[in-house]
Order: sequence, then structure tokens, then C-alpha cells
Amino acid sequence: QVQLVESGGGLVQPGGSLRLSCATTGNILDFYAIGWFRQAPGKEREGVSCISGSNGGTYYADSVKGRFTISRDNADTVYLQIDDLKPEDTAVYYCAADPWSYCHLIAAEYDYWGQGTRVTVSS
Repeated sequence: QVQLVESGGGLVQPGGSLRLSCATTGNILDFYAIGWFRQAPGKEREGVSCISGSNGGTYYADSVKGRFTISRDNADTVYLQIDDLKPEDTAVYYCAADPWSYCHLIAAEYDYWGQGTRVTVSS
């Protein structure tokens, strides 16, 4: 059974950094694409980054390039490093898994979702 659990969110000042974690079960990281999405209050869910299962290829939305870094360990966790946080990064961040190995940011095609972790950027 595939499960995803996010952690690492919190309250951070502008310019700060956070590392979000997505712990997975089911030994999926070599086979599934893992995506990170976020949803700000009153806005639609937005894809920010993903990593492919087959080759570890990564992709970033233009809005986060240069500040977000996605990575995975050799076991079961995918990370999202967020640097130079801005107030507009405030959102609930979700990770999701898609059995189609190559990453993309089409939320509707991800089959499994975590419960989310909240990131608040404020001084």
C-alpha cells in the first residue's frame, strides 16, 4: 500500500529556508514519479516540482526555479529544499505519487497524496 507523509513545515521569516520531507511506503521511489504541490489560501493547487522514478530527472515550475531543490535519498524519502522564502510561498505543501515514472505537474494524474504540511512565511 502506498502512503505518503509530509513533514518539515512551519513558520519562517522571509529569506529563510526550510526542508520539507515526504516519507513514502511501498518501495516506490525507483518506479513512481513524486511531485510537490502547494495550495495557498483561496488559490488553486499549484505544482512546484517533481522527480522521476526511473532516472531521477527533475522539473521545476518557473515560479520556484532557483529557490527550490527536489531530491531523494536511497531509501524512501523525497525532500524539497526551499531557500529565500517569500510571503507568496505561504501554502500547504503536498507530495504526491504517480505510477507513471516520468515526472510532471498535472495534479489530476497523481494517484496518491499526503495530508500536507503548512508553510507560513511572515515576519
